[in-house]
Amino acid sequence: MKTARLIVAAAVILGSALALHAALAQQPGLARAELQRQDLASAPGREAIQLRIGFAPGVAFGRHWHPGEELIYVVDGALEYSVDGQPTKTLQAGDTLFVPAGTIHSARNASTSKAAEVSTYFLEKGKPLVVMVK
Repeated sequence: MKTARLIVAAAVILGSALALHAALAQQPGLARAELQRQDLASAPGREAIQLRIGFAPGVAFGRHWHPGEELIYVVDGALEYSVDGQPTKTLQAGDTLFVPAGTIHSARNASTSKAAEVSTYFLEKGKPLVVMVK
């Protein structure tokens, strides 16, 4: 029984990672690197996932949402964020943004050079990391 649970948990984690990789891979000019993935001891059943996402000049990641909160730190360049219910904002390297769980948003490199962000997600284990909106 314990082995079956481990196999299911591993499949869910792998599926979540592959879903994000597939979503990012569909858009040329985006590069993703998972920096860390940790279970949250203070919140059983939840995990933190941290990614570095690079954007080529002018490249956008379309409208999407996450089942958990997202903390964004802009590392390089200028990124324009459209968050439903808020005015569009452009953030420079060193700026941060909080996106509540379930909030539809998008990001676009607003500069003529490469841009990058580090995003940290806090979500229930087994949930997809990203859900694209049509």
